[in-house]
Amino acid sequence: MNYNLLMEEEIKSLDYRPKLLLHVCCGPCSSAVLEVLNKYFDITIYYYNPNTYPYSEFKKRLDQIVKLINDGYDNKINIIEGSYDDEDFYKFVEGHESDREGGPRCHLCYRYRLDATCRFAKENNYDYFCTTLSVSPYKNSKVLNEIGKELSKKYNIKYLYSDFKKKDGYKRSIELSNKYKLYRQDYCGCKYSMH
Repeated sequence: MNYNLLMEEEIKSLDYRPKLLLHVCCGPCSSAVLEVLNKYFDITIYYYNPNTYPYSEFKKRLDQIVKLINDGYDNKINIIEGSYDDEDFYKFVEGHESDREGGPRCHLCYRYRLDATCRFAKENNYDYFCTTLSVSPYKNSKVLNEIGKELSKKYNIKYLYSDFKKKDGYKRSIELSNKYKLYRQDYCGCKYSMH
């Protein structure tokens, strides 16, 4: 399945500028994604990452998103900071502490964050929800999009299929990170990924 092509077809079909709730994990990943989507959607960033360890890292990554928006978008994109319920997150992935990076624990993490994003989007009358996670070559776009599709049906709200690493999206995120002098972390987020 070419999820990037599905996204492009969905964008071509738009006859209005929809409201999109975009789950973001960090400034670097957001940079290339916002460059693509900002042309077509009224975007609100939803920074929901209770997996990020420690809390100081969670705040540091949020600061970089704020920096990106201030430097690149003239504050036209709103940012909502989700709760930092790390204890609930670690209960959710309990039993998967030793999973390899990119395996079942990570898929649970995708689900945990996307479910919260989808519910928030539905409760606050957004037209679509999506995530920046697929820009990373370390994230499984097929799993992300399958979860997005499932949640879309569950909550009756549109999910924007995507694979932002396509068409050099990851490379572009590195270029934009350098342009805006964004901090690029060296681990995904949770305490298990630090190792």
